[in-house]
Amino acid sequence: MDINNAVKQLKLYLFDMDGTLYLGNRLYDFTKELLQTIKQSGGRYMFMTNNSSKSVADYIIKLKNLGIDAAYEDFITSSQATAYYLKKHHGGKKLYVCGTQSLKTELINEGFSLTEDINATECIVMGFDTELTFKKLRDISEMLCTRDLPYIATNPDYVCPTEFGSVPDCGSIADALYNATGKRPVFIGKPEPLMPILAMEKTGYNRTQTAVVGDRIYTDVKSGINAGMVSILVMSGETTYEILEKSSDKPDFVLESAAEILKALKNVQNS
Repeated sequence: MDINNAVKQLKLYLFDMDGTLYLGNRLYDFTKELLQTIKQSGGRYMFMTNNSSKSVADYIIKLKNLGIDAAYEDFITSSQATAYYLKKHHGGKKLYVCGTQSLKTELINEGFSLTEDINATECIVMGFDTELTFKKLRDISEMLCTRDLPYIATNPDYVCPTEFGSVPDCGSIADALYNATGKRPVFIGKPEPLMPILAMEKTGYNRTQTAVVGDRIYTDVKSGINAGMVSILVMSGETTYEILEKSSDKPDFVLESAAEILKALKNVQNS
């Protein structure tokens, strides 16, 4: 099946954002028209991101600044999925959060109690912390070395793309802590299937009607594979053809960019 036939059955598009719809603070030229065309064709899109450094409210503002109107229900984030997991497995526990104030606020709004007292901590939560300090690293190292605490991380990404290249993401910091403590967290975000599954539950679409679209094989594509839905890799962000060739995980479709989805949707409309 080619992408033209695939879009005939697809109704829900779960878009990674950075590297897929924009890069840093630069919106790709096709993005606005792509989102409009999905709606015009009777479909729906959601923004699905592993980046837990920003809250949904932050992302709504960021997209608005880029010229895209979005609402809370348009998002499925690793922060939301982490809150869901914590409620299911560690409800009522006091959290030590190595993350941004935005992540902390989201968890507080979900009813969690947070602490910076390592002796009062009952569960450690790590996010993509753009406000990282050595004190946080030392606190977590001490807790992991001296106590058997639940240890949860929002996402396994090693890097976050920027206009100039990349910066270390949650997975890289988790690896540094593993080197110091021998402990690894339970990762929640992509490539785990929880986020796309939650998106389907929210919208009512099934696996054959849903596609994950992103620029990373080991998170975006893998989450689609793990959830049993269509996976679309775009080459507009982190992945190179050398990385694709070496990967054992193969997407259903490889596109130069999400502009090819727009072209396919237009072909279907005009057929």
